Amino acid sequence: GRNCSFLQEMDVIQKQDENCYCYVQNRTIHLQYVWSTLQVRVNSREIFRFEPISEKSNCRNSETVFEFAACAVQILWKPETSRETFISIKQYGEDVCFKIQPFKTEPYTVSVKREMLDGKLLFLFVAGIFLFHFANSLSRSTKFFYLSGIILGVLALPVFVLLTLKRFIPRHSTFWILMSGSLMSSLYFIYCFKENMQWLWSEHRNYLLGYVLAVGITSFAICYQHGPLTTELNITLFTWTLQVTAFVLIYGGVTIPQFAYAVIAVSLCSKGLCYPLGAACHIGRKMKNHFKSKKLVFRYLTDEEYREQGETETIRALEELRAFCRNPDFPSWLAVSKLQSPHRFAGFVLGSPHLSPAETKAHDEQYGIGSFFLEEQLFETRAESEQDDPANSIHEGDEEEEDEDDMHKQISFLYATELL
Repeated sequence: GRNCSFLQEMDVIQKQDENCYCYVQNRTIHLQYVWSTLQVRVNSREIFRFEPISEKSNCRNSETVFEFAACAVQILWKPETSRETFISIKQYGEDVCFKIQPFKTEPYTVSVKREMLDGKLLFLFVAGIFLFHFANSLSRSTKFFYLSGIILGVLALPVFVLLTLKRFIPRHSTFWILMSGSLMSSLYFIYCFKENMQWLWSEHRNYLLGYVLAVGITSFAICYQHGPLTTELNITLFTWTLQVTAFVLIYGGVTIPQFAYAVIAVSLCSKGLCYPLGAACHIGRKMKNHFKSKKLVFRYLTDEEYREQGETETIRALEELRAFCRNPDFPSWLAVSKLQSPHRFAGFVLGSPHLSPAETKAHDEQYGIGSFFLEEQLFETRAESEQDDPANSIHEGDEEEEDEDDMHKQISFLYATELL
């Protein structure tokens, strides 16, 4: 019902009498203004009174207890008097109205300027994202526990005192009633401090620093006396508290509420989808390793494996040859016409050994263990070794070991030749 001047972006108004000003929000949403604010600056040579005008001036129309308390305290709150003041208006917040009352007929200036990227909002948003995603690890950190205790003691002293004296409160219902009142009073204290932070810092800087220092040291001493959280239930409750605080920071760090809701929903989904995504990644790695071509690894056979493989492969090859000769498509008459011993070939196809007893005996006498050929090969190898290195007589033990290795290799070679 007041005849107020409407402010717009880039306005510079100069007056010297009492007047009220309002900024009406533009309801069209643009994402480029998600961290944008309007900075309203009022300055004068003389002292003036800055009085915010609330749309809900009648406290009886308050919908909640918190709104009623805020309205009652705002009526009793003394308006700020200074030569210069700043107001930060969010792009998509509520309409803002205020009244300027100069004490003397001295002109004052009201200027409006847009700040496309507000550092405070961006800091709150990034801090909320970081706090939500690392809440689990931060809740188990001892240093962060002490830091949280100091911050809680400075910003919400009644809540901190009530948590400290929780063990002396017999009933849980009484504790939660007191906690509700302490939380509401702390939130209103934070709201008043945010709105009048510049005035408090400029006029009562020493008292403010003394309060922060005294309460911070006391809070740290109390937290250090109680020690960090140890039980899993307390750690889980602390994690949930950090995540709720992160949502508050995200909501307060943007000017578009719908954008904040979307970010909170995505954050919750990312936390809920971490287990399915982890399982999908694990299955993907398993499938990749299954279809990935394995690199061939070569290994040398031992003497025993070499002999076993030679015997096995020889028997298998002979069986394949018999099966091929029994095939009806095999040109048996052509093969028989070219053989010197058709009866022996026929016996082999029917299952007889491919070597006669006389051939086996002759081979053992010539190439078997104790044969003349093997002794001749061993003596020739020893003689060649002595001729190649006659001066190294002090290493006879090593030479004998090498001769024994050569002998084993020759025996293996001859035995394989015998099998083939």
